[in-house]
Amino acid sequence: MLPSSILKRTVQRAPRFLLTPKSLPVRSFTQSTVKYIAHEEDLVDLKTLPRKEEPEIYVPLINPTEKYKVQIEELHKFGTYIMACLPKFVQQFSVWKDELTIYVAPSALRPVMSFLKYHTSAQFKACMDVTAADYPSRTNRFDVVYNLLSVRHNSRIRVKTYASETSPVPSVTPLFNGANWFERETYDLFGVFFTGHPDLRRIMTDYGFEGHPLRKDFPTTGYTEVRYDEEKKRVVYEPLELTQAWRNFTVGSSVWEPVGDGQDFTPENFKLPTPEPEPENKEEKK
Repeated sequence: MLPSSILKRTVQRAPRFLLTPKSLPVRSFTQSTVKYIAHEEDLVDLKTLPRKEEPEIYVPLINPTEKYKVQIEELHKFGTYIMACLPKFVQQFSVWKDELTIYVAPSALRPVMSFLKYHTSAQFKACMDVTAADYPSRTNRFDVVYNLLSVRHNSRIRVKTYASETSPVPSVTPLFNGANWFERETYDLFGVFFTGHPDLRRIMTDYGFEGHPLRKDFPTTGYTEVRYDEEKKRVVYEPLELTQAWRNFTVGSSVWEPVGDGQDFTPENFKLPTPEPEPENKEEKK
């Protein structure tokens, strides 16, 4: 049983719906409710508490490169070390965030890749990707990019070289077997030739395909279209016919163009008077 003083305060502070007939549901007091009422003098008004000091406002960083500070320093050291080991082959290197890129000439590609694969401090034994980028305004319009992975050191490195439409790049397939299909894809889509490749042929486009789709001068519509001929019972290639090469849109012919003047929902006090046309200068006509 509760003391009479607690029960008295409980009845005085009870909600209005507690003082109802027995037929209606009545709220029962739990132990926490009784404890709350018994220690009422210990309650503190939160409005009287002093406010906490607001923290200092820092300018938000759009590109927080500070978190790569340690990696950048280590990658610069490693890039300098590679240039010191291969001064005749490595032209330069660059570091962006946690990515190290080495620039070499095509003739130096195999020595550099061999060094990166077998050197103790490198151990880049996996070729993850070979691709290219087309810059038509350059003399050597293609940047050939190799992405290598070192499982032992849990690191990556990028090697870049250059090529043109006529100058080839030595294949690294003898060093990395996984580069076989990557180089075939680069040849198919960009037209970069790889000397020493065991099977340099197209891998993504069909036999007899004209051009290289990822070159900047390749038309987005292509040169031919493919369809199945019911008479010949096979797939045929035909010259491309653009049925929508030129369409003359008139008023109301497009769903984006309204028909008529439409409705102007601008309030009257915001409407501006229609400007009058400028008077014609008769002297200029003469």
